[in-house]
Amino acid sequence: MIEPLLLTTTQVVTFAGTSELTRATGFYFERDERLFLITSRHVLFDAPSKHSPDRLEITVRTDTANLTKSVQYSMPLYRDGLSLWRTAKDSGGEIDVGALEIERGKLPKAATLCCFTPAHLQDSLEEVEVGASLRVVGFPLGFHDTLHRLPIVRHAAIASSFGVRFQGQGFFLTDARTHRGMSGAPVVMRADTAGLAFPWKLLGVHSSRMEMSGRDVTLDEALSLNCAWYADVLMALTQEAEKAEVRPESDTAKQA
Repeated sequence: MIEPLLLTTTQVVTFAGTSELTRATGFYFERDERLFLITSRHVLFDAPSKHSPDRLEITVRTDTANLTKSVQYSMPLYRDGLSLWRTAKDSGGEIDVGALEIERGKLPKAATLCCFTPAHLQDSLEEVEVGASLRVVGFPLGFHDTLHRLPIVRHAAIASSFGVRFQGQGFFLTDARTHRGMSGAPVVMRADTAGLAFPWKLLGVHSSRMEMSGRDVTLDEALSLNCAWYADVLMALTQEAEKAEVRPESDTAKQA
């Protein structure tokens, strides 16, 4: 039997029309019977790199007894000039997390999803120590089990004080080896909480690597530190009422 954690996560492929732009990671979050795809905001739109897809595709599993069976499910990112995805801001500025609601009625009837829920969010900050062992579930450089379309799990550790906004931003640091393609990956910690469908706490959403601008690339190794945005932002992103964003200008993408 496959571990449910691996079924929470899907590869996200972004498109402009029929042209593939980037590959990243996303995961499912369910709240009050509503279903959302969560990924990094910059996967959905990124002004500095002129990344502006108009739709994305995810892999939807249709038979848990036969993991080779799945379909690619396409979702538009805009309707009538307005974004269908949601983002949030706080005192530190833009939060690099986006949520796109999935219309359950349009999914294949045999679709089988494993979802994080509000119960998987961490309530007590005191229970999460610096150096605690984490997992990051995603698709580094797009690499995965192509037969079963399953993600890869990387080990990580909490590298900054959990609950303290690093440099005033809404994220904490992880110490892990990551790559392009893992943007939007869930950052989880093993939990002993009874009653959960799978025993993992969702602590954050992996965004990007953290580097020092003055690092000598010849003499100094990469820091191998990463930004993980606190997962409690999902409660704001999945509220019933949310104002849509105006569609940005379309352009060609680089990398997610």
